[in-house]
Amino acid sequence: MQLKNKIAFGDLAGDMEGVSSWLDGHDWTSVESGSPASSHCLDGILLQSEDIIAEGRAVVLVNIDAPGTLLVTNFRLIFIGEGSKQVIGLGTIPLATIEKLSKQQPLRSSSAPRTRDRAPLRRLLQIVGKDMRVCVFGFRPHSKQRRSIYDALLRVIRPLRLWDMFAFSSHVPAFVGQTDAQSRLRSEYLRIIGGTGATRLNGSGSLKLDIHYRLSDANADYTMCPTYPSLFVVPASVSDDEVQQAAIFRARGRVPVLCWLHPENGAVLVRSSQPLIGIMMNSRSNADEKLVATFCTSISQKHFQRRKLYIADARPRKNALANGAMGGGSESSANYFHSEVVFLGIDNIHAMRDSLGRLRDYVDVHGAASSDGSSSLLRSGGWGWGGGNLSSMTAAVSALGDSGWLMHAHGILAGAAWIAARISLEGASVLVHCSDGWDRTTQLISLAGLMLDPYYRTFQGFQALVEKDWLAFGHPFADRLAMPTFSGSCNPTVEVFRGSLSGSVGPSSPIRTAPASSFTSSTSSQSPGAVSSNYSPIFVQWVDCVAQLLRLYPRAFEFSSAYLVELLDCVLSCRFGNFLCNSEKERLQAGVSKACECVWKHLDDQRSLVGPEHDHFNLFYNSELHSGALLPPAATLAPILWPQFHLRWACPSDMLTGYSTPTAWAQGGELEMQARLLARRITSMELGKESAEEKVKDLVSGVQSMTQQLQAEKEARKSAVAFAARAHKEAAALRRAVETLGCKIRFTNLKSSMSQGEASDEDTEINDREKASELPTIDQGATNDGSSFDEQDQFSVSVSLDSEADIPANHFRKTCQQEYGTSCSKNREGCKWPQNGCSRMGSGLLGLRANFDALEQLSILDSYFDVEHVQNPSTYSYHNKSHPSGVT
Repeated sequence: MQLKNKIAFGDLAGDMEGVSSWLDGHDWTSVESGSPASSHCLDGILLQSEDIIAEGRAVVLVNIDAPGTLLVTNFRLIFIGEGSKQVIGLGTIPLATIEKLSKQQPLRSSSAPRTRDRAPLRRLLQIVGKDMRVCVFGFRPHSKQRRSIYDALLRVIRPLRLWDMFAFSSHVPAFVGQTDAQSRLRSEYLRIIGGTGATRLNGSGSLKLDIHYRLSDANADYTMCPTYPSLFVVPASVSDDEVQQAAIFRARGRVPVLCWLHPENGAVLVRSSQPLIGIMMNSRSNADEKLVATFCTSISQKHFQRRKLYIADARPRKNALANGAMGGGSESSANYFHSEVVFLGIDNIHAMRDSLGRLRDYVDVHGAASSDGSSSLLRSGGWGWGGGNLSSMTAAVSALGDSGWLMHAHGILAGAAWIAARISLEGASVLVHCSDGWDRTTQLISLAGLMLDPYYRTFQGFQALVEKDWLAFGHPFADRLAMPTFSGSCNPTVEVFRGSLSGSVGPSSPIRTAPASSFTSSTSSQSPGAVSSNYSPIFVQWVDCVAQLLRLYPRAFEFSSAYLVELLDCVLSCRFGNFLCNSEKERLQAGVSKACECVWKHLDDQRSLVGPEHDHFNLFYNSELHSGALLPPAATLAPILWPQFHLRWACPSDMLTGYSTPTAWAQGGELEMQARLLARRITSMELGKESAEEKVKDLVSGVQSMTQQLQAEKEARKSAVAFAARAHKEAAALRRAVETLGCKIRFTNLKSSMSQGEASDEDTEINDREKASELPTIDQGATNDGSSFDEQDQFSVSVSLDSEADIPANHFRKTCQQEYGTSCSKNREGCKWPQNGCSRMGSGLLGLRANFDALEQLSILDSYFDVEHVQNPSTYSYHNKSHPSGVT
């Protein structure tokens, strides 16, 4: 049954009459009688080491009016739809992503009929996420399920120890296939300064700049600055002692260090914290001034030249002056040679947190479907949206601007573009700092580096940029995400929360870091579910600015907007160890790299499984088109709402044509989705083409093999035909020789004669006169007459006088002299044949070759030599029992 009258809060309590009616009419019995969540098919849902802590059944996700089962695990809140048994993304949120939760109970409508006064109202639980999500769950009254879910969430969303986080529950080997962060940082430093030497080739590879920078380990034990990496880049002319002296003059010891070097003009991008000039604003440090001046020295043809130095203070001027009362402040251009101080006017972390909260409320109220389940177009008769009233519409339109989020993003983008232009176009060096140098400074430094260096716009380069400027230089992710961190003591106690979200907030103290033991604080004053006062969406805001650049230059980035959304979700969930704790030192002490999974490997594995058609790849990327710096004009820097992140929960899938889930909406606009579909079709066609080519290759190979076999058979047949022709010629010669004797030959098959009787002479005779001129084509295993021939067949050969031959009766009685007119030269007495041999007789057989092997196998009858047979030569025969071709 559909919910016809949606839930509303406050002045919309009158709509709760419809809720009660829907609640009474819904068949909750069928839902409650279902099997427990443990019997659901959760094998593909729960992660490794993820355990169920609490369960709520017959729960309704009010945003989309979907009943189902709500599960609380040690990692996230999971909502499984009742009908589809599928996980609903809107109601599934990691515990670390929950900013706050609260119980909500709508008021009963005063205009409702009295018969409805006793109707039970649904108990509501509101979840507000750091990812712009506001979802409301409805529970049946008197079921105590809301209390069970609420208490379970309070126990797990704010862990007291770092080791209680889900990231340490994984049994998967940590950074498998990944080098450690310090090795990757060292490799990036060497890439920036031009290898192991003091020279670096420019983009064309022709110009060499003698820039003297080196890797310093002055902070190897993290005593100089606990929030700096153990290795950083400083000028080679400055010793480690001078670096440590300069660190005393900077807040929290965050000394000026090199972040990026221009490969052609030698200008550098430097970061630090604010100087400690004191309340009188007259304190100076020779070591700090020398270090800063060295960054402005240009070496050209062995002559030192001074370049312009811009000191970009990210704070508003009034805030910098206010910090002077606490010992901080800003530099004076009179103390730093050839320098200029510029204030960029970016607000602090507390303004950013409040701004995102107002933006989230605006999106929830004016979205397609709000957390109260009602439409912004119908709420309060449409007057909340505008409804034709000019003042109401103006207020609704200006609500987005009142949030201030776009204005803050524009300030960061403009500041980074200004820094990039000074380095790239003017060839000047820029030193950037704010108060502590780890929030606004990190945003500006990393965004300017993204504009200047095309390497940072690739997957590998973007990872190097985040690890260098955000992780290595101590952006306090634990504080900004309201998560515990490592305290540095023997016991795994941690800093949890530093004050209430609603408490008063002042600027950060410029005094150096206090001992680690003072990091722990009591949470007794915290309200349930409240986050730390140091919580702020600084990293979210920076990724939003990156997405704005991606919108302006869609062909300059290898990664897509979906990759940025995925990275933000991974960071906010605290599932991986890369973004835990507040500094490199704390992560090393906590052993994060050995105990937790790596987010970069997780993202790489996703892309490697699918290939170039994965959603993380930018289909329009062209590295050659934007091989240099990105310098957007000021008029193009006006940001807009990032729909892939800001609107993915407020705009349900049924309102967006072509998108089946909010995740699909996060993958980009309609044009990008159509391009991805086209790319996938092309990939599928290419795979089909490759498969067809493989089949063609197999067929061609088979045809070639058969052709070779056929050729071999042809050669064998030619050989057999030649052999048969030769045998035929030899047989013809033999017949001609026998014919000279006036004889004829008859072949008889012994097997056939034994089984069928003797064949007639007319059937078996071979008329030599008729076939002497024939030369048939003979195949192996076949006779001249076409019948099959078996090598094992036995046959007999009979030689007899030809009755038709015109031979005189005394032919064999004639002497050689009578026959040939000459006397036999064998002896003087004349020819004695047949009593003796006759040489003249033998001369008739000259030119014939005898097959002695066949002759040995002949069975010659003794009667052949009898005088009786000689004087009356009727018939004499001999048998061949084995030779296949008879007499040769």
